[in-house]
Amino acid sequence: MALVGVDEAGRGALAGDMHISACKLLKKIDGLTDSKKLSVKKREALYEQILTHSNFLILAFSPLQIDTLGLSKCLQLALEIIKNHFSQDEILYDGNLNYGVMGVKTMIKADAKVQEVSAASILAKVSRDLKMSYLSKIYTNYEFDKHKGYGTKVHIEKIKAFGYSPLHRKSFMLKCFEKSLFD
Repeated sequence: MALVGVDEAGRGALAGDMHISACKLLKKIDGLTDSKKLSVKKREALYEQILTHSNFLILAFSPLQIDTLGLSKCLQLALEIIKNHFSQDEILYDGNLNYGVMGVKTMIKADAKVQEVSAASILAKVSRDLKMSYLSKIYTNYEFDKHKGYGTKVHIEKIKAFGYSPLHRKSFMLKCFEKSLFD
């Protein structure tokens, strides 16, 4: 039984997909750690190594799916898919909740402590960042390539100026920002 690490990226973003990745390493890769602690250049170099030397799965939930189902349900569905895909392996998810998916273990800060979770963290972050950079060429007003859809001051100013794009999570925006943005 091998270990499969799981982590997500884009959970707290105002726009774009949430990516959830699972990774089973086939060989040791030096330099793995929490994706947020790595430079873009180092993350992307490790991403290429991980793609070559692992069995992995990258899932994405769209803003519409997140708005309709909610983040918790999306994470639960992702963990169920991962558990079924890697049915012979041990699953370790970064955090403290397994969203009711039996057999999925959790560990706080596993992305900085466990190589497989670090690799999943990098897969999720780089795949999401690449997609947001691509989408910034379509939705040019929002500069998604700079903030990747997170709630930066620049991003909020862009929403004030141009309104919501189809990439924005309406339920999250309404609950957290509507009053402050448009009062």
